[in-house]
Amino acid sequence: MNRIKKKNNRRNLESIHSSSKGKASYQIIIMVLMVTLAAGLLTACGGSSDKEEEEPKKVVLASKPMTEQYILAEILTLLIEAETDIEVEQTLGIGGGTSNIHPAMENGEIDLYPEYTGTGWLFVLKEEVLRDPDELYEAVKTSYREEYGIHWSGRYGLNNTYSIAVTPEAAEAYDLQTLSDLGEVSSELTFAANADFLEREDGYPGLEETYGFAFGDIKEIDIGLRYQSIQSDDIDAITVFSTDGQLQDANVVLLEDDKNFFVFYDGATLIRQETLDGYPELEEVLEKLTGLIPNEEMIAMNYAVEIKNEDPAKVAEDFLREKGLL
Repeated sequence: MNRIKKKNNRRNLESIHSSSKGKASYQIIIMVLMVTLAAGLLTACGGSSDKEEEEPKKVVLASKPMTEQYILAEILTLLIEAETDIEVEQTLGIGGGTSNIHPAMENGEIDLYPEYTGTGWLFVLKEEVLRDPDELYEAVKTSYREEYGIHWSGRYGLNNTYSIAVTPEAAEAYDLQTLSDLGEVSSELTFAANADFLEREDGYPGLEETYGFAFGDIKEIDIGLRYQSIQSDDIDAITVFSTDGQLQDANVVLLEDDKNFFVFYDGATLIRQETLDGYPELEEVLEKLTGLIPNEEMIAMNYAVEIKNEDPAKVAEDFLREKGLL
């Protein structure tokens, strides 16, 4: 009897031990699964965070294929990268200029680039001429925002429009200071311009109507030979662009457009609103260029690149250091 009881007790103990062992194993399995799940979640979260940290902030900046645009693009690049942690990818010298850059901005391929108010207003928006520069800037700014979701920022201070230059001899002989002065004596002088300017309404035909131009002789010349042509004895006046680098040392006198005939081409930075929403710090950076680049500064920088063959990036860096922005 005692032997039977002992066997039963042993069986009970084994049963209890087996049951306890099963529970312990079950608990261990649960704990392992929980730890594995937690580790997986942490890895997933950590992986996502790491991925976000690995993606650099970047904007794509474009320019037209002209000296002034290369310089302005370098100024923007240096300033943005100095003031923010945003990398600037340059796509400079795009052929076709605005006609190809604007669509690329609309579809998100380009984030920002330097542009001119007259170009945006007349050739993109195809609006009627506005003579007042401040009214033009506000109008083009509003229209771009509403129609394209593109923001104008940091109005530089330069106006790269047409201008008329005369020889110092003509300026002194006829006391020429304005285009109105030139109109009064134009019949005694010779004028030279490229074919396009002589035909377009915002060129010579408009000057005839606005200032009464009636030159004694008009010569058609290649646009690249303007400054050479005025050095000859038989040409007294030429068309120029008001930020031409050659104006730095050209022996000419620029006349004031006293009736604001020529449309203003004020320079500023265009940036996609979506880009600005993603990197709001860019607004303050771009606005630092407001009024910082008047025509005289732009002429000097264009001259350094075009005539002295200096690197646009170096010219841009020197400019920003001089202004205390680097």
